[in-house]
Amino acid sequence: MKRALTIAGVVTGLLLVILLAFLLYYLGVTAGVRLERDKLTMPTAYVRLFDRNGNEIPAAVQADATLETLPPHVGQAFVAVEDKRFYEHHGIDTKRVFAALWHNLTSFSFKEGASTISQQLIKNTHLTSEKTIERKLKEFKLARTLEKHYSKEEILTLYLNSIYFGHSAFGIENAAQFYFGKHAAQLDVAESAMLAAIVRSPNRYSPFRDAESCLNRRNLVLSLMKAQGYLDEETYRSATQKPLPEEPAKEHLQNAYLSRVWDELAELFPDAKSGDWGALEVYTYYDPELQSELDEADCDSDYCALIRDNRKDALIALSSTAGTPARSPASTIKPLLVYAPALEENLICPATPVLDTRTDFGGYAPDDYNGASGKYMSVRYALAHSVNIPAVRILNELGVARGTDYLAGMDLDVPDEDKSLALALGGMSTGFRLPELADGYATLACGGSFTPSATIERVTDGKNRTLYQREVRHRKVFSEDVCWLTNDMLMTAAQEGTAKRLKSLPFPICAKTGTAGTDSGNTDAYCISYTTDHVVAVWFGNADHSPIEATGGGLPANEALRINRALYKNTSPAPFPACDEIVRLHYDKEAYEADHAVLLGDPAAPPCTDPEEYFRKCSQPLQVSTRYSLPSIKTPEISLQNGTVKIVLCQTEYYDYEIIRENRGQKATIYSGKYRNTICDNSVRAGETYVYTVLPKYKEHTGNPVVLPSVTLPAKSKLPDDWWDIQRSGILSSVPIASCTSASISSFFSSSSI
Repeated sequence: MKRALTIAGVVTGLLLVILLAFLLYYLGVTAGVRLERDKLTMPTAYVRLFDRNGNEIPAAVQADATLETLPPHVGQAFVAVEDKRFYEHHGIDTKRVFAALWHNLTSFSFKEGASTISQQLIKNTHLTSEKTIERKLKEFKLARTLEKHYSKEEILTLYLNSIYFGHSAFGIENAAQFYFGKHAAQLDVAESAMLAAIVRSPNRYSPFRDAESCLNRRNLVLSLMKAQGYLDEETYRSATQKPLPEEPAKEHLQNAYLSRVWDELAELFPDAKSGDWGALEVYTYYDPELQSELDEADCDSDYCALIRDNRKDALIALSSTAGTPARSPASTIKPLLVYAPALEENLICPATPVLDTRTDFGGYAPDDYNGASGKYMSVRYALAHSVNIPAVRILNELGVARGTDYLAGMDLDVPDEDKSLALALGGMSTGFRLPELADGYATLACGGSFTPSATIERVTDGKNRTLYQREVRHRKVFSEDVCWLTNDMLMTAAQEGTAKRLKSLPFPICAKTGTAGTDSGNTDAYCISYTTDHVVAVWFGNADHSPIEATGGGLPANEALRINRALYKNTSPAPFPACDEIVRLHYDKEAYEADHAVLLGDPAAPPCTDPEEYFRKCSQPLQVSTRYSLPSIKTPEISLQNGTVKIVLCQTEYYDYEIIRENRGQKATIYSGKYRNTICDNSVRAGETYVYTVLPKYKEHTGNPVVLPSVTLPAKSKLPDDWWDIQRSGILSSVPIASCTSASISSFFSSSSI
């Protein structure tokens, strides 16, 4: 017995020592911790945004809600799911603390918390998000202090005004405006339950990110409200049937750039809930001056425009009246899906001739905006003027799967059901967002290296400790020489093609336009321009896909011109760098136009017959034209008409011709001079056989002789009776050889002089 008492005394003593030690530790940790009233009424003070110059971006602060103005079911929804004994405890829910402690010990984890609404308010406004015993003890003390100085109604009101609801919405009033377009005082039961549902993890339970998860958790809140006596059966059932919002209230749409900052912040801290971020300072790439320029757009439709800094791979301005919806990219997809990939695969070069004729590609028969020309055109012309059929023809040769592989390399993923030749013209069920397209074009501007753009450079906490620092990582998609050629062709588009409204800019710029539509009219119009330093992208359309009065080369191009002028009003972009893997070569114009072949120009060619074009060194033409250094012609036609030998030459500009006649071993030159269509030889004899040789010449160069089929004249008896008398008289020799046709012979015989 004595031994047992001794043991009990020792244990009790140890417990007292532990309790005393804990008490001393608690007093030491919480010494100096004070409740600050000002912090309780500043719900957004712990998240501050800064622009690219380090200046703080003013936050739009809505008026706080008061519990007197809120319907009872608003507070009840939060109490039901967050702290059902809120009105019973004094800041700390002891039952919940011990239950959570037991669960954590038995599961060997520390996942379950037991924070009351009072504790959450303290954490949101006074403490950091670090998970330490010291922070928890400070939270306990401040929560108890809070309960001594504020009523339950005041605490609940302060809590509702300090919670983060996702998408930059802090406080119940902001949340009500953002999600439902109404004041918090107008929230119904279902709406209140949804807001209470998402605070646990705003990024995960946002109705705009995961509607199913949001709906399930909202209905859980409603069931808790019913179980705790806040709702009757009829109200509960009615509330569970109400649909979730599908998009933010339009009247609450904020600056599109800042909205993207908040979304990116949510991606950086995906599981954060209210208060978990602590005091944050978010440093962005935001340029307020350029943002003001974008916001000045005046149009009758929805509009989105952006400026991307290619040096930092960052968005520096973004303006929109409809967010950044995924839309058909129209012809802006052509360089990224068709032309650059086909160049990379050595299927084309800028000079490659492509037939622009209506073709059925296995049931898909695209047409051009103004109808097919039926002619061959160069790849450069087809891209610069955004001709449709050549793009489809090239994609058909490249293969849709290969083309979409290149898109995937730029994070432009295409669903399997959209992988068809219609992609060449932007035919997609969903489409791409404007920032995504801008990143794709930046890949061309940056020599083939892809990096997704960002709005946030770094994030620090209230003690200037770095929580996030952006690391830019590049992914190689295209070769440098492929980008150089694509850029050069898109400069042509900006000078004389569909984006020619940009040609007045005093610096090199690449551009591509695009227009998508239906039988009812155009629905999307783009102009995406870029320099080495920036991408300027503009989209016009309507969120409901109703028709607009615009084409890519019209309003969007004008807007891109205005933005580029403002962007470079005090400077100019760096020129595009030269590329050692590119060569500029002459090619044979006649072979190109007549045979649709790309041959290197003949060194002996006269001026204007060998235009120049750029080629990749690794796939430049190998065959050299000998059109002038070794003149060559098709075999001329030869015939006998009324006793005259008629030779019809093929037309070849710049050539001279020599025609030699051979008869009975004797050779005679019957013609030497410039090209003429027809050469006639009327100094021939009946019954004789003649062989003619045609020699094409260019200056000092003589080509291979072309021997024509032999010609035998009929015997004398088969000619008119007076033919040989006339021949011997020499009268016929007065008829010029070059103009001696059967018609001229007949005319001569009918003249009165014979």
